[in-house]
Amino acid sequence: MAEEVRAEMVANVWKIVAAEGDEVEDGDTLVILESMKMEIPVLAEVSGQVSRLAVAEGDVVQEGDLIAVIG
Repeated sequence: MAEEVRAEMVANVWKIVAAEGDEVEDGDTLVILESMKMEIPVLAEVSGQVSRLAVAEGDVVQEGDLIAVIG
């Protein structure tokens, strides 16, 4: 079953670390968000393949927005 990774806060997408098709492990960094000059890594909570990356560098995400799908 696919696991959705969602934003936990309003932030800017500072850097994309994983790409669609990449195999990731639980705890791997998918993207790095920036909020109030702090860098916040968004981590995979399951191991699997990134089947969808829903953000691009420079995007602004709101709390609850989809960032990636693993599975």
